Amino acid sequence: MTRSKANLVLLVAGAMWGMGFVAQSTAMQAIGPFLFIGLRFAVATFAMLPFALREARAAKTAATVADWNGFAFIGLLLFASIAAQQVGLLTTSVTNSGFLTGLYVVMVPFFGVFLFRHWPHPVVWPAALLALVGIWLLSGGSLGALTAGDWLTILCAAFCALQVIFIARLAGHTGRPVTLAVTQFGVCAVLGLAIAFAIEPVDGTAIRAALPEILYAGIFSGGIAFTLQAVGQRYTTAPQAAIFLSTEAVFAALFGAILLGERVGATGLVGCALIFSAILLVEAMPPWLARRRVSP
Repeated sequence: MTRSKANLVLLVAGAMWGMGFVAQSTAMQAIGPFLFIGLRFAVATFAMLPFALREARAAKTAATVADWNGFAFIGLLLFASIAAQQVGLLTTSVTNSGFLTGLYVVMVPFFGVFLFRHWPHPVVWPAALLALVGIWLLSGGSLGALTAGDWLTILCAAFCALQVIFIARLAGHTGRPVTLAVTQFGVCAVLGLAIAFAIEPVDGTAIRAALPEILYAGIFSGGIAFTLQAVGQRYTTAPQAAIFLSTEAVFAALFGAILLGERVGATGLVGCALIFSAILLVEAMPPWLARRRVSP
């Protein structure tokens, strides 16, 4: 797969996550956050398991213990990120949550340098900041006083950045992106359901009321989107992946307008333009600079 195709795959994942943000918000009108997480990722596990088994049969070598440990560790990072975001939505606005989650776009290159001394292409830094400004404008261009939910969402962004970084390190190395994805789904499902049964009411009627959101978030924005993330990140860098995945905010606004009747004003449209400008920057600038260096 070429880098351009990989980035397109990540763009599709961002679109599915954007739709999933609507499902996340409305599902908690019926069930608790951890029950939603557990059921969502249980559905994702079973939906993608046949593809993981097919990948395992086609593999030339068996996955090592280190591989499985790495997959499980990424699952813990994903669970921490999703749990912080989902619980944060109880005490913060959708506007604040959308912007603060987008902080991972800037956190990814910083964490990459800090943890692994991995310096991205220079164009990533202005592009990441451009995407962050775009997310801020798309969220309304303002934040209220930070609540506990806001701080939880900032924590979500940090764990999300770490998940993107470690997927980039493991997906290409192991050659098992679908197995990686299904393993992280299983970890999230087990932890989410365990916590839900311990501290939340579990009611069959409430689960049936939230079933459409559970199925969409499980199959599409969960199973398919996170698997596309793992596949796409085999062929591109973590900072570039973060920028493409940041289109989640654009698609969340789009689907919010279509499904919830929300409207994006002029400021939001400028934010969308900045996010897509950041994408064009990281997609077109590196090869253009490379051609400039080799041309006489």
